[in-house]
Amino acid sequence: MSTNLPLLPVLIPLISGILLLFFRKNVLAQRLFSFISCTLMIVLSVFLLVQVRTEGILIFCAGGWSPPFGIVFVADLFSVILLCLSSLLFFTGLLFSFETIGVEREKHDFYVLWQFLMMGIHGIFLTGDLFNLFVFFEIMLLSSYALLVHGASKAQLRETFKYLLINIVSSTVFLIALGVLYAMLGTMNMADAAQKASMVENQGYFTVVAMLLITVFGIKAAMFPLYFWLPKVHTVATASVSSIFSGLVIKVGAYAMIRTFTLIFIGDTAHTHLILTVLAILSIFLGVFGAVSQMNYKSILAYHSISQIGYVILGLGLFSVSSISASIYFIFHHGVVKGCLFLTAGITEKITGTRDLKKMGGLLATHPALGWTFFIVAMSLSGVPPLSGFFAKYMIALSAANQQNYWALTCAIGAGVFTLFSMIKLFLYVFWGRAPREYVPAAGFQYKNALIPCFLLAGISLLLGIFAQPILSLCTEASEQLMTPQTYIDAVLNTIGGR
Repeated sequence: MSTNLPLLPVLIPLISGILLLFFRKNVLAQRLFSFISCTLMIVLSVFLLVQVRTEGILIFCAGGWSPPFGIVFVADLFSVILLCLSSLLFFTGLLFSFETIGVEREKHDFYVLWQFLMMGIHGIFLTGDLFNLFVFFEIMLLSSYALLVHGASKAQLRETFKYLLINIVSSTVFLIALGVLYAMLGTMNMADAAQKASMVENQGYFTVVAMLLITVFGIKAAMFPLYFWLPKVHTVATASVSSIFSGLVIKVGAYAMIRTFTLIFIGDTAHTHLILTVLAILSIFLGVFGAVSQMNYKSILAYHSISQIGYVILGLGLFSVSSISASIYFIFHHGVVKGCLFLTAGITEKITGTRDLKKMGGLLATHPALGWTFFIVAMSLSGVPPLSGFFAKYMIALSAANQQNYWALTCAIGAGVFTLFSMIKLFLYVFWGRAPREYVPAAGFQYKNALIPCFLLAGISLLLGIFAQPILSLCTEASEQLMTPQTYIDAVLNTIGGR
């Protein structure tokens, strides 16, 4: 169905970001415009989800040019589910930023960058063109560089420089892969590329391109062995930025991998998806072992992001309707839970003035609402039933068992034990016992206001567990669309240009 709707999630933050440039020193106006933009995005994403379920895949053809010649934006179930997650995390992260980043940062384009980051991520989810996928990746990365370095401390500059270098290499490899792919297929339109992929004479070269893209998307997703940039980045980022990085930025790598390896690179799954499965298992175990060994609050959460992204890629590697539906559910669950955990980490740091677990303790007695909010989402991350993490990991494990992949099954279950151990360690060190000293909260910090987005995310995490069945049914619908790529191809290529 041809409509303007898929363009709006990109257009709204773009216009908002431009408008905010005219109010750079007016903090109240910046907050108001940002709040309106993020609220509109939540409403629009839910509306798009309803529309896609009732009307089918929605297509926007730029300039009236029909695919594959023109630029297209495509909203299918997979993309709009992630759009809902993105809108939610940008909204809660924005509310948290109001209380934590400080007026000076607010006056130096923080909210402008927030809008452009949202624009880049939404463009990645909705574009139907591989080259524009690269363009929106770059928009996302440029905004993320600026948000990471916002504050200009030495540590921020150092880690942002490393992040910048690794992504310059990644983007170069991405362009090379796209150039080779265009030489083979003569198109950058995803649907058209999927249709022509089986006609490539030398499938060996095609598999090489697939490996290049696994490398590129693996760097974005912080997958083994390309995750080394992530832990330090989280230690210098503000809590609201960390919630977006862990909840969304690394997910766009997983999204791009799932999109291309269920649509275009499906001719040699015996090799490509086996490699994805192996890399996923290594990511799960090395990530969780890294988390267990840390004594820095945010480093523990960062290493768990590496481990959890492994579960998402494992679902793709197993390559069945049930496993990919589990990956989609896992993306949403992990985005909500990890977003909340990073926000609670930010509150804890504002109260205690440290991230060192050895210098914390006793917060459950003085800040019980914070302690129990952390406990709920930490148990969900660990996969304790009946919380959302249990259903996410259970579906992955069940898919592995159905395929008699006992390595993947053991990994999915075993890593959960170590995750539970590290979450209990965090709870005991930070919230249990007595405070080792008198805490002096940061000046001007409004504890109760900062808890509001944490409560919101924790509540949604509980709802994901309570209503797991209908949500998993929605994810299964999205997975069935992905696993029948002809549906996507026909929807895009049979669209007549125009608005």
